[in-house]
Amino acid sequence: MPAYLRLLRSGELADRTRRSRQHMDNCDLCARYCRVERRQSIRGAICRTGERAVVHSAGPHHGEEACLSGWRGSGTIFFSWCNLRCSFCQNWEIAWRGEGQEVSDEELAEMMLRLQALGCHNINLVTPSHVVAQILAAVKIAAEQGLCLPLVYNTSGYDSQEALALLDGVVDIYMPDTKYGDEKLAHKYSHVRDYVSVNQAAVREMYRQVGDLVINAKGLAERGLLVRHLVLPNGISGTEKVLKFLAEEISANTYLNLMGQYRPCHRASEYPGLDRPITRAEFSEASAIAGRYRLQRLDRESVRYADRRLDQ
Repeated sequence: MPAYLRLLRSGELADRTRRSRQHMDNCDLCARYCRVERRQSIRGAICRTGERAVVHSAGPHHGEEACLSGWRGSGTIFFSWCNLRCSFCQNWEIAWRGEGQEVSDEELAEMMLRLQALGCHNINLVTPSHVVAQILAAVKIAAEQGLCLPLVYNTSGYDSQEALALLDGVVDIYMPDTKYGDEKLAHKYSHVRDYVSVNQAAVREMYRQVGDLVINAKGLAERGLLVRHLVLPNGISGTEKVLKFLAEEISANTYLNLMGQYRPCHRASEYPGLDRPITRAEFSEASAIAGRYRLQRLDRESVRYADRRLDQ
């Protein structure tokens, strides 16, 4: 049973929904802490999102990790805008330009129910950090109408503790990025000064809430933590520090997607060192680091994909 159904029955989900809207009045729902009164204006808000969420697309996704996509797809909702400004963003039209349509909480709930009716295995919320209040409201509405799929919180990993407290017992599967091991490089390439410290605190809290990833007999994820780490060229992502943190401070049983598909996108060509794809040697070294830290739960399909791509 998805975690949020228990909170729905106790009335706690309704209370979380009300409290999350109050947070928007002096917004601390992401780690930017812009303190904008987002129900009145978006001026000064990095996320450029006010009372309503902006959605780019919603549909079954067959390209996620196998334990999420299964055979009927992950029910993916792509939210527009983002609280990071990654120079190499592969979805910059959505994250930087905000392409999409504003939707009401009721319309967002309808999307979730439609994805369930299509047979998707979960509801996969992509770039959700700045729309936590809208998500909670929509989940409440959808759950009252029969939503019963696990919720996947698919985040860049720059999440506030205030938002994670509101999501405790709501999210079933946390899927954060751990993008960097070095604060200066995070600032240079994603334009936030404290990504590493915020991200590590967020991952600790996510793990406290849901623990190691549980995959059922059908090969589908039910609950737990799944971490993504994109290997960047020239050691920019700090893979050694990231994997050391996961192995020693989270769990050696962490389910890890070590991603080898980096290619220069958006403004990456303006940054020497980011202006080329990774090499096979760089990905092999990242895999070897995972082995040294005894991180054995690697997403094997992603590793095979990287191997095929790097052979081309």
